[in-house]
Amino acid sequence: MSPAPLQWISSFLEAQAAELGAATNTQLAYGRDLKDFAAYLEHRTLDFAGATRRDVESYLVQCDAQGLAKSTRARRLSAIKQLYRFAFEEGLRSDNPAIQIAGPGQDKRLPKILSEDEVDRLLDAARNSGRSKSDKLRNTCLMELLYATGMRVTELVSLPISATRGDPRLLLIMGKGGKERMVPLSPPARDALSAWLTLRDEQDAAAQSARLPISRFLFPSRGKSGHLTRHRFYLLIKEFALSGGVPPAKVTPHTLRHAFATHLLANGADLRAIQTMLGHADVATTEIYTHVLEERLSELVLQHHPLAQGEDRDKDQ
Repeated sequence: MSPAPLQWISSFLEAQAAELGAATNTQLAYGRDLKDFAAYLEHRTLDFAGATRRDVESYLVQCDAQGLAKSTRARRLSAIKQLYRFAFEEGLRSDNPAIQIAGPGQDKRLPKILSEDEVDRLLDAARNSGRSKSDKLRNTCLMELLYATGMRVTELVSLPISATRGDPRLLLIMGKGGKERMVPLSPPARDALSAWLTLRDEQDAAAQSARLPISRFLFPSRGKSGHLTRHRFYLLIKEFALSGGVPPAKVTPHTLRHAFATHLLANGADLRAIQTMLGHADVATTEIYTHVLEERLSELVLQHHPLAQGEDRDKDQ
C-alpha cells in the first residue's frame, strides 16, 4: 500500500483519539476497515483522494458478496464516511463521496448533546481546576471560548494570540482551508479572555526580561507544537466532567461544539448564522442540529407531559 493512504488513515485515527475519545478497539477496527478499503482502491489504481461515490458503493457490494455480516458492513461504511468527513474538514477533499450512501439498515446517529445545566457545571469545574492561578485562568478561558464560539478543538488549541487582539466582542478564527471567520464572544468569554491575556502579557514581559522566547499561541506549551495539544485538552475536559458531576462518557471537545449549536438553535438563533459561526461550508451539515433539537423536544414531552405519563401508567396496569 502506498504511503499516502496510510498517512490519511494515521491522521484520521489520531484525530479520532484526540477529539472524540475513540476507544482503542474502535480505532483498531477502523484501521483494519480503512486498510481493506484502501487495498480495494489500489487494486483499481485508485486512492482515497480520487475515489467517487460509485467506487465506495462498489466496495460495499463486494463486502456483501463476500458474505460479511450486516454489522461489519455498517461499521466499514461508518469508517469510510468518517474518514471522508475528516478529509473534508482538513481540506484534503472538497467533497464527501460517502455522505449520501445509506447503511445496511442502520439509523443515522445524532450527535450526543449536553444540557445547559451540564455545560454550566463543566464551566464551573474549569474555573476551580488547576494547581495554580495560571492553570485556572487558562482552563476557564479554554472552556468559555469553546462554548461561546463552537470552535473545533484544533482551532482552539492552536489559536494565535494575535487573533484575540482588537475588538473584544469578536474573535478571528482561522478555519479549514485557511478560511477566516469572525465569531461573537459572550460576556463571560470576554471576561475569561481578558483575565488570561493580562496574565499572558505579564508572562511575556517576564520572558523578555530574561531574554527567553515568547510564544505566539494563546495557549502555549513546551511541546514541539508550541501549543496545548488536542490530546491534552481532551484529558482536561474529562477531568472537568468528573469534577462537575457530568458523566465523562458524554463529554468530549466535540460535544461542546454540538452544545454550542444546539443551545443557540433552541434559543431562536438563525440556522444560517450558526452555519457561519461553525464554519460549515454547507448548511446541510448544520441542519443535523434541527434533528437533535426535535429529538430532545420529543423526549421532554414523553417524560413530562401528563398524557404521556398517563399512557405509561396504563401500560403498567
